[in-house]
Formats: sequence, C-alpha cells, structure tokens
Amino acid sequence: MKRTILLTLAIILAISSLAEAQRGLDTLQLKTIFADPYLAGNRPQTAGFNPNNKTIYFNWNDSSYARNKFFQVDIDGKNLKEASNDDRMFGNPNLSPDKKLMLLTQRGNLVLANADGSNQRILVSTPGADINGVWSADGQKVAYRSGGNVWVVNVKDTEVRQITNFTETNTMFQIRTWAKNDSLVVIATADNSDSREVFFPTYVGKFVTPGGSPRGVNTMIVQTVDVYSRKMETLLTGKISLRGLSSNQDGRYLVVDQSDEFLKNREIGVYDFKNNNAYTPVFTDVTEGWITSSFNDARFVEDTNLISFTSEQTGWNHIYTVNPDGSALKQHTSGNWQIDWYQWLDKNRIIYASTEVDPGERHLYVYDANRGRTQKITETAGYRNQFRLSPDRKTVVFARSWFNMPDDLYALNVDRPRGEVRLTHSIPDRFKAIDFQMPEYIQFTGRDSVTSLQMELIKPYNFDPSKKYPVVVFVHGAGSLQNVYKGWSSNYWREYLFHHYLAMRGYVVIEVDYRHSLGYGRKFREDVTNWMGKYELEDIIDGIDYVAKDGYLDVDKVGVYGGSYGGFMALYALHLAPDRFHVGAALRAVTNWENYYYANPWYTGPRLGHPDTHRENYDRSSPLTFADSLSRPALILHGVIDDNVGFQDAMQYVERLIQSGNEEFDLMVYPSERHSFVSPAAWYDEYRRIFDYFEKYLK
Repeated sequence: MKRTILLTLAIILAISSLAEAQRGLDTLQLKTIFADPYLAGNRPQTAGFNPNNKTIYFNWNDSSYARNKFFQVDIDGKNLKEASNDDRMFGNPNLSPDKKLMLLTQRGNLVLANADGSNQRILVSTPGADINGVWSADGQKVAYRSGGNVWVVNVKDTEVRQITNFTETNTMFQIRTWAKNDSLVVIATADNSDSREVFFPTYVGKFVTPGGSPRGVNTMIVQTVDVYSRKMETLLTGKISLRGLSSNQDGRYLVVDQSDEFLKNREIGVYDFKNNNAYTPVFTDVTEGWITSSFNDARFVEDTNLISFTSEQTGWNHIYTVNPDGSALKQHTSGNWQIDWYQWLDKNRIIYASTEVDPGERHLYVYDANRGRTQKITETAGYRNQFRLSPDRKTVVFARSWFNMPDDLYALNVDRPRGEVRLTHSIPDRFKAIDFQMPEYIQFTGRDSVTSLQMELIKPYNFDPSKKYPVVVFVHGAGSLQNVYKGWSSNYWREYLFHHYLAMRGYVVIEVDYRHSLGYGRKFREDVTNWMGKYELEDIIDGIDYVAKDGYLDVDKVGVYGGSYGGFMALYALHLAPDRFHVGAALRAVTNWENYYYANPWYTGPRLGHPDTHRENYDRSSPLTFADSLSRPALILHGVIDDNVGFQDAMQYVERLIQSGNEEFDLMVYPSERHSFVSPAAWYDEYRRIFDYFEKYLK
C-alpha cells in the first residue's frame, strides 16, 4: 500500500513537472536571462545590400552568443547562409556615383574593386592608415585622409596629390563631400582644445590609472580645400551641432544643417560657390526646449537642386523641401504623428516610416509629391525599424517585432507591396517554449486631461483579480527614448525578460513612456526643459493611479527601478513621492546633473542650461539635493569605470547619505564595468540583488 501511494505521488509530480515544462516557465530563470548564449537569441542587424539588389547582409549569431557573425540571405527569403570574409565588403559598400566601382579599406590601404567585389586592386598604400575615402561627383577622384592630411587620388591614372599641409597630426577632421565641379573638398573639424579633462579611474589592474577623457562641446570648423591651388577657406566656425553637409550634383551648392550649442536654434543654409560663396538661410527653427538630432538632416534630392529635410516646427516631425535660394518651401506631410525615417525613391516619390496608425506602431508609406497622394504599403500591426533601401530603390528591408516576439528581418517590394517576406527565423526554440504572459498596451490621459500617455502592463501569471499584488515600476533610460510600443524592446530586452520573471512571482510590472520620451511630438519631449524629474514623475504616478482604480494593485507596496536616466528617476521618485514609492533600485544613476553637464554638456545643456547661470534647474532636478531626506530603502548599483555617468555620482550621493545618518540604503559596485555592463556575471549579480530587494521590502 505504501509503495502504491509513493508511486501515485511520483506520477502526479511527473505530470505536474511535464505540464510546467510544456508551459516553459521553468526555463526563465535569472541566470538564463543574462547568460550567454542569450535566451532570446541575438537579434539580426541589417548591414547592407549587395549591389546586385538581390542579397541582404546582416550581423547575427545563429547560436545566440554575444559575438556576432556575418550572414546573407536573398530578398525572397532563400539561401540563408553565413557570408564569407570577402562578402564583408558589402556590409557598408562605398560605391561610386555610377554604382560600377567600390572603394574599400583593407589593412589601412585604399582598395578599388568592381561593384560585385571582383578585380580588387590597391589604389593607395602608404605606411600609415589611408581612410575616409569620399568619391567625387563624377566618380573620377577620391579624397581621403592619410597622415593627418587630405589627399586626392585620380582613379584612372592613380595620380596622387596632398592638398593640405597640417603641421600637426589632426585626427579630428572628416572629409564630408565635394563641391564646385569637384574642384573643392569640404572638411569638418572638431576642435576640442578647450575641453575639460574628466577622469574615470580604473582600479582592477596592477596600478590605478586616471582614465582621463576630454569632455566639452567642440568648436566645429567647416572648410573648403581647392584641389589644385590648395587654398583653404573657412565657411563657418563655432560651438555648433553640425547635423549635416550635403552638396548637389554639380557641386554648385552646399547645404549646411546646424544648431547652436544648446540646440535652441536650427538653421539650414546654402553656400553658392558660383556666386562668391554667397550664403542664404533657407529654413530656421527656434524652440525653448531643444531641437532633437534623432531625425534626418538636410540633403539634396539626388540629381536635383531640391533640398529635403525634416523638422518638428509644427510640433511633429514632417518632411519639407526648399530650393537653394529659399523659395518654394513646402511641407509634404502633416498631422499629429511623426516621420521616423524616409528616403527618396526618385525625383517625385518618397518612402517613409511613421507613427500615423499609433505611437506604438511603425508602418511604411509611399508618398507621391507630384500628386500629393500617400499609399500605406504595410498591413501587419507591429513595430518596425532598421530600414534599409536597396541600391535600385525597389526593395526595403527592415526589422519587425511584436509583443513577446523578438524582431526578425523582412523585405518588401516597394512598387508591388504584396506582403512582407520574412528573411530570418532567428528566435531560438528555447525562447519560443516559454509561455509568456501577453503584456497590455494601455493609452490613457494624464492629470492635466490633455497629455496622452502610453503604458505597458504585465500582470502576474495566474492572475486573480480579487487579490492585491505588489507593484514594480520600471523607468527607461536616456530620457529621450521610446520603450512602450507594440514590439520587442531592442534597448531593454534583458529588463523585459526580468519583468516576466517578476510577474511569474506575483508582481504587477508597469512602465510608462513619460514626458521626455520620443515618439510623441515636440511638446511632449520638451515639457521637461529646465526641470527634469517633475513631469516624468507625475506621468508615472498617473499610470499607477490609472491601473489602481481596478483594485488589484497594492499601492502600499510599490517599488521602482531603472538605469541611467531611469536610475535618476528611481531616486527622484523615492525623494519626491515617498508616499507612493516604498523601495527603489538605482542603476548607474545620475544623482548630480552638474557632474553630467561637465561629462556630457551636449545632453545636459539643452535641457537644463549652464550650471553657472541656471543653478535652480540643476538643484531641483538632482537627487543629491534631497539626499538628506531619503526615507525609503534604496539600492545603489554602479560600475566603477562608468565613463558616461561617472562613479562620482554614486559616491557623492552615498557620502551625503552617510553624513546625514541615513541607514536606509545599500550599495554595490562593479569594478570592471562601464555604463553598459558586459559580463553576464555582473548582469546577474545586479538583478539578483534588485530582485532580493523587492522580495525583502514588498512581500
């Protein structure tokens, strides 16, 4: 009888284990989330087209290890295979204007080949590195850098001439384009001579090293160099953000797209080399916030004198064109949605990706500028990015994803869009075996009854609406980034898996795309100007309240965590709303925005101004200001050699806590990790501590 009972029990346990294995829940463990090979696999990253227009190249790893390999697949989805080393030249092919020749850099030499990679021959070989090759418009010459100077080589007769004579090695300039019937080479130099030295010491070696790095807003200098007389002329100089330089086909016009140091003013202007280098501003934009560089810069439509660019001047990023003299300014798209990517298919048609259907989706459209008509060419709901147009402009390749489904590559015929062809099947079986809970994509309105917000919610597995569950709020980093959308998070896939791990253990996980995030228009992003933290915190609390009305949230057990900007927000929430957030974990957090100004002024200045003249903005935005009043448990985690948000931020904050007598915090440092962790062991250690912290204070 006893043996029968034991046998029955064993059968029951076996059936239970089998059912659990079939659901796949036992495979999602903390170590498997962060271990190499990756549970979700390595996502394929588009590299480029073969000039034959039939083959796409991409980086991937079919075994899901961190280190990628180079693959190729035909645009019909056939013949997927690992590409040869020789095929790497097609990853980012530098084709001549007539698409017949290709310029390569191999072992520091400039190499010329036919467009298909055949007939490779050395064009230039010197003891140093010969790099930054730029074709002239007629395809007869190549300008390149060598030994800190600009050189020009004639492709046909291999005549070589040095056209600059910089006395010191200059590694900060780039050859950008040609102008004036290929008689001028345009270069842009970033002068950081007045930058401040910021230190990020390293400790794990035999000796401590200072890790100094010059930081500041560079002075940009745009110059032309005459190929024949070697005369140099400066077109502009200053502390500017140079969004782009582009010349038209015959090089008469050079369009410059620039913003000032703190990104408050944008100007697109044109130099006319046929008219004594006369300069004409053709478009300006002014904002009290900051002009984002996340979108396309101004450039000439191929084989025309028409300048094309995007702007958020109306509040949303849309496509414009204008003539070099400033006439015929035209806005081609409009509406409360934004253009994320676009390319001209020919002189009249544009292909673009936008948020027109929903902020959480990206679809493709073809716009006919002559007729003013738009055709939507994708149908399946989802999030698309990584757009790449074939050289003949007949095929667009992109990545597409959906909830719980990491992205794969797809191809679409632009002229006959009869469905997207899936090119890769890169999701591992072990990932597909996991029975993930479907996240909820929620749109709601903030407390002002005007601001539309997006939220992602993951309920506990085996959810019971009659119960109350503890809450974990995740705050994405970067500030200006979108992470709530109908797809797989390419920026936070580890965190996404961790959220399911939390949900399996009885937590509700919430993420809100707070104001400052991308994807929702200029005002949404710029509301946080001069006071970072205030509106972001309001939006996150409004998200919690929106869900709390359904009754299953335990609003007395709310944790918050995030990294970088998300770490800053975790601490800010604990300080400014301790009645709403009861424990927090801050990874590589900004605690003192003045530190971040001196390390990354191009980010901080546009948002908060200069710390010497806008002290209030820095004080009210920095958790360091409120450190004496911390009343909730805080876990602080930071890489010691972080050269983005310096370890100094963690140390200043902890010192303030210690001196104020605070005992409600814990600290963990990672001696060999920078801002983005590399070691799976460090990733695991970090998130194991975060999970244990939530278990201790929320359960």
